[in-house]
Amino acid sequence: MLREITHRRVLAIALPIVLSNATVPILGAVDTGVVGQLGEAAPIGAVGIGAIILTAIYWIFGFLRMGTAGLVAQARGGGEVAETGALLTRALMIAGAAGLTFIILQGPIFAGAFMLAPASDEVERLAQNYMAIRIWSSPAIISVYALTGWLVAMERTRGVLAIQLTMNGLNIVLDLWFVLGLGWGVEGVAIATLIAEWSGALLGIWLCRAAFTGGQWHQWARVFDPARLKRMAAVNTDIMIRSVLLQVAFVSFLFYASHLGDVTLAANQILLQFLHIIAYGMDGFAFAAEALVGSALGARNRVLLRRGALLTSVWGGIVALVMTLGFLFFGGTIIDFMTTAPEVREEAREFLGWLVIAPIAGVASWMLDGIFIGATRTRDMRNCMIISVIMYGVTVVLFVNWFGNAGLWAALMMFNFYRAVTLASRYPALERAAERIE
Repeated sequence: MLREITHRRVLAIALPIVLSNATVPILGAVDTGVVGQLGEAAPIGAVGIGAIILTAIYWIFGFLRMGTAGLVAQARGGGEVAETGALLTRALMIAGAAGLTFIILQGPIFAGAFMLAPASDEVERLAQNYMAIRIWSSPAIISVYALTGWLVAMERTRGVLAIQLTMNGLNIVLDLWFVLGLGWGVEGVAIATLIAEWSGALLGIWLCRAAFTGGQWHQWARVFDPARLKRMAAVNTDIMIRSVLLQVAFVSFLFYASHLGDVTLAANQILLQFLHIIAYGMDGFAFAAEALVGSALGARNRVLLRRGALLTSVWGGIVALVMTLGFLFFGGTIIDFMTTAPEVREEAREFLGWLVIAPIAGVASWMLDGIFIGATRTRDMRNCMIISVIMYGVTVVLFVNWFGNAGLWAALMMFNFYRAVTLASRYPALERAAERIE
């Protein structure tokens, strides 16, 4: 029998995620901040563009977090205990294969990325060094996606907090030691991340040990059951297409900025840390929506599905308002912390206003993502993202030509609006998928 969905239950799932995610933008800020202490724009831009290229590549397999969360939540809601373990096994097998593929193909991947986004010689050289080190943790970080999805679906989000605190806390300490203490520069940032990501993956496997102790993880007839594999493949393929398109939009943002000069690229990298803060803050409640909506749908309970969607969205809106106020009053201080380069500070402050409005502009799209992931309405997510990216592409080309960097930021805000409107149009069909239980 499903438990009642209350504010307390929403917060019990969401708050550990919010706390764990808070360490991620702090990590990004420290990465940027430590190289910013070198007083040059090129290292900041190199870490920024190198990190976003790798994140874009890895997040192609972000379906392992989202698909695992939705499918496991529904299996749990439907009482299929053995399937929850089998799903994690399938996800970890995919993660390992994907990571090894990226390591083998790193040369052409990096070359292709810089063909699409040529930067200055100095930025490109430093970014190549950074990525060549970090690529070796690709099996680990992709596995963390799957492990996180399983923990979210099982409402064991304190485990997610433990992974992130360990991984990102270690990364920050090593950043400071390697870059400021040992003077390793951009390469020091990369080595710190490599060590931290493998540490996080190993801890995650230990925290998910309940999926392995029952023996269901190696029930190979279930793990490789054709019908279940087909469903998992369909869900994950849709999410992968959606994720690729989302990353195309965000990567194009920095690529456009790279053509506006090293200072603008560095300033936008500083401001993107604000966007990461927004996303990670909202993710706590989007993840709660995944677990609660997925579990309700697995039990075919339309009333609980609607309540889960509503309560998580209310809390998401509250968090968005808090972040808007925080950026309004403290945004300049954050910029000054992350770089000592005067020209980068000045450029970042000029466009800070876009980040002040970003939480309110994006809250609906983030929450609807969580709701649709939990319900595994992945075909709708894919189709809505296709429409949104096409509209964003038209917007960004026009706005950048007309307004430069201000147009680039305006287009990014419009992208969130497009995503929200298209997903909201499909929400009634999502509710109809669940039979109401009196």
